Amino acid sequence: MKKYVLPVIILVVFEAVAVTLWLTKDNLFYLFNFSYIGISIFLGIILFIRKYKHARRIVQLLVGLYMLVYLGIISRENMQIEGFWYYLFTGVFEAATIHYAVAKIFGPLIFGRGWCGFACWTAMVLDFLPYKTPKQPRKKLGWIRYVTFAASLLFVAALFLTHTANIERIMFRAFLIGNILYYAVGIILAFAFKDNRAFCKYICPITVFLKPMSYFSLVRIKCDKDKCVDCGKCKKVCPMNVDMTDNSRKRLNGTECILCMECVKNCPKDAL
Repeated sequence: MKKYVLPVIILVVFEAVAVTLWLTKDNLFYLFNFSYIGISIFLGIILFIRKYKHARRIVQLLVGLYMLVYLGIISRENMQIEGFWYYLFTGVFEAATIHYAVAKIFGPLIFGRGWCGFACWTAMVLDFLPYKTPKQPRKKLGWIRYVTFAASLLFVAALFLTHTANIERIMFRAFLIGNILYYAVGIILAFAFKDNRAFCKYICPITVFLKPMSYFSLVRIKCDKDKCVDCGKCKKVCPMNVDMTDNSRKRLNGTECILCMECVKNCPKDAL
């Protein structure tokens, strides 16, 4: 039963967040929201343990479509980074600020960049593309993510500084336009670099939050050196170019691990 400890812990964490926010905010939505996400991730990990091939993809669709369609399009909440800045500037701990606090700022201290592997609605689409493992060496373009991060902050700050009217309407339109641009750029980069996750590596502004917190993540993939035969298969299949044979927190691209488990599935000696 030890192999089921991780999914149970993750479910408990999400349920604790759900109940806490429900009681403190007096809003039943938070109980549903975080319970749904926690149960979806719990289900996905259980399916992975049972060796179901498409376990992670099921979670991506369950959570990604919920965030994109229900929260974003139907409920008109900007769940992109602009929405986080918007609520931060208004001083309201709601919607995107809660989402970012749980999934992208404090949550990664527990589950690292699991968000990128299991819940991101941008990656949900990009992972359908043909280049699931990188066909070219990683480019030195990671600095672009800091540009997009700063641009998103400056965009929202400008709206407040200029006292722009109908900011909520603008934020919803920014969510729609931003997603279209993300998908377009992501797909173009995937084919240009032959790498589905090129957008995640070079452009995505969310990683500015995720990377430093992921360094201290409790949930990590580790290598059993006694079993490892240095075949290199884990490095070949990793979509983020992480060296999983190194257990140090300073391993190559260590904060880029999205817990997709491709290395675990492809290890011939069950060393991971």
